[in-house]
Amino acid sequence: MSNMLRGTMLLSGASFLSRFLGMIFVIPFFAIVGTTGNALFVYAYTPYSIFISLSTVGIPAAVSKFVSKYNALGDYQIGMRMFRTGGVLMLATGIVAFLVMFLSADLIGAQQIKGEDGPITSEDIAFVIRMVSFALIVIPAMSIVRGFFQGNQSMGPTAISQTIEQIVRVIAILAGSYIIVNYFNGSITLAVGFAAFAALIGALAACLVLFWYWRKRKPFIDKQIAKQTTTHDFRTIDLFKELFRYAGPFVLVGLAIPLYQLVDQFTFEPAMVASGREALWTTEIAVINNLGHKIIIIPMTIATGLSMAMLPALTNAFTQNDQTTYTRLINQALQVIMVFVIPAAAGIAILSDEIFGSLFTLEDIDITGSLMAWYAPVALLFGLITVTAGMLQGVDQQNYAVISLLGGLLVKILFNSQFIHLFGGKGAILGTALAAGIAVCLNLARLKRSLDFSFKQTMKRTMLILIFTGMMCFVIAVLKFAFGFFLPFEEERWATIIMLLIGVSGGGLFYLFLAYKSTLLNHIFNGNIPGLNRLKHKK
Repeated sequence: MSNMLRGTMLLSGASFLSRFLGMIFVIPFFAIVGTTGNALFVYAYTPYSIFISLSTVGIPAAVSKFVSKYNALGDYQIGMRMFRTGGVLMLATGIVAFLVMFLSADLIGAQQIKGEDGPITSEDIAFVIRMVSFALIVIPAMSIVRGFFQGNQSMGPTAISQTIEQIVRVIAILAGSYIIVNYFNGSITLAVGFAAFAALIGALAACLVLFWYWRKRKPFIDKQIAKQTTTHDFRTIDLFKELFRYAGPFVLVGLAIPLYQLVDQFTFEPAMVASGREALWTTEIAVINNLGHKIIIIPMTIATGLSMAMLPALTNAFTQNDQTTYTRLINQALQVIMVFVIPAAAGIAILSDEIFGSLFTLEDIDITGSLMAWYAPVALLFGLITVTAGMLQGVDQQNYAVISLLGGLLVKILFNSQFIHLFGGKGAILGTALAAGIAVCLNLARLKRSLDFSFKQTMKRTMLILIFTGMMCFVIAVLKFAFGFFLPFEEERWATIIMLLIGVSGGGLFYLFLAYKSTLLNHIFNGNIPGLNRLKHKK
């Protein structure tokens, strides 16, 4: 299997597990703090995500690109030098971001919630924001270590540290919030505040993992430096100039989804109240920005892992002007996204009631399930934003990624309130889909123009994927109709869980069977289908 695919599967697997844990913890967390607590959590956590991106200013991903570029040129020392200076910079920006977020918590809370009569107040949001802000001290410096390892095409440290970080964080969230509510009779706000503080606990656990990997890999890195024959004599200021030239666009790529969510949080409650839907706004924002969002972005983890794994290899090929290699990488990356994310998003849409009902609650399922069904296809757009922006950065077109993302964000800002007035919660989803779709189209158009790249092969295989996905959805619909005579899955949670398992296994296996028998998977993965070849060898 190619290095990119191996790295993709490693990072995607870790990212999937992290996202899966992030989704699973919401189930008991929902039982502890309810819809209001989940809405409060996301109202504080979205600004935190934005501060994380701003505090790292795209440096970790830029370090990955920088290290990969100069490793390809045979200069390992310059990458180590960049790692050290970047680490100091990230520690400083992390401390500054913590202070700014902590001190501006009241202002951020007041701008998101108008009035004090609702289930969530601006003071509640400010408290949770202060609790989560402590993680900013650690995470930027930690993330640059991950970027350095990825630049050396070593994906294991990132994958393992992400997994440990999420496991420790989830345990801290559930244990802490449960003890606060059930043993100390604490408020929901206090429980959610501790859940937010758990981001710091998880980050510290990840730091220990990365430190262990650093101790283990340092001798090998030193050997590479000792054997190098090429040296670039850069002043520190020149190092930072090149780094920030790469880094700037990475900020907006990481900010895209949190910024869309932040627009929702500033416009959702006022628009819902103004349109006479004030009784629904906490339920719908919890689905769109937290409960449902955690489910629909699970397919996107493949895009995230692919983008992270692809960037060093794509940068390497572009630096060496290897057109055949970078054309193959781009085609393969797009097709991996399509073959996994399209059927996953369609499956979530057709099984949305069963997913939400089995994981959370059947109460108001006509509202919550419908919202998630509308939101599911946006997973493909989110994935394509991540991957196409990564491609533009890999071929030194990173500035255009900024333009496309800003264009999409402007559309979201201009139309979001109007869409919510017209369609309620579905309007916010429509605004996000329109913004993300514009960004993806602009990115793909730029790739085609700048590289004279042809999407013909990808489009042909996407048509086949859509046909197989349609057949999969038909099978799921038949299963729901048939088992509806025996299972009251619209009324009983146990029946909903059984129906979900039947739908996922039946539809998923049917799709994989079609994709394998048609040789679609074989062509996309160049004969190296993850996991299948190993299974054949065992036989």
